[in-house]
Amino acid sequence: MLMTNEFGFLDQSAWLVARRLLGCELIREIDGRIICGRIVETEAYDQADAASHSYRGRTARTEVMFGPPGHAYVYFTYGLHYCLNVVTGPAGYGSAVLIRAIEPITGLDLIQARRPGIKSSYGLTNGPAKLCQALSLSREFNGHDLCQSPLKLVIRQPMVTKDIIRAKRIGITRDTHRLWRFYVKQNPFVSRPMTT
Repeated sequence: MLMTNEFGFLDQSAWLVARRLLGCELIREIDGRIICGRIVETEAYDQADAASHSYRGRTARTEVMFGPPGHAYVYFTYGLHYCLNVVTGPAGYGSAVLIRAIEPITGLDLIQARRPGIKSSYGLTNGPAKLCQALSLSREFNGHDLCQSPLKLVIRQPMVTKDIIRAKRIGITRDTHRLWRFYVKQNPFVSRPMTT
């Protein structure tokens, strides 16, 4: 199981984990090659939150959200796209953090091969569906332990508060008041920075 001291924070509330995951990295191994991306945008979802898949309780789709923290919850949306989440909170409580955007560190050529026609490097992974396409992630990763290859979460030092923006979540119609989206200030890979 993933719950070492390094990953112990994952059993906290989703919104705390969403903030803490900024600056951490995802490492994806494909055919012996590595893609590494720094997490720059997240959103928290919780079973007490009407926008969350877990709001109506356990279902076949959401079972992973109620499992132990540190596993991947991958779902299919709009009949087109996959989205990657990190399960949080204690086992039995349905919560997860959506990974909305990553900044590529290594393996840019592998990402570009999976996102053909994208001219700007900023457009390769600046959205949850885009990063799943870039990392070749699908439902086969649902329930995957994120301390294991071929998809690993690497914890880095917490980011300082001044470099983090807290905002409303994107693309939801319920509980829209919650400031449960977090992103790295002025990072060009963020999907939708706040406008003033």
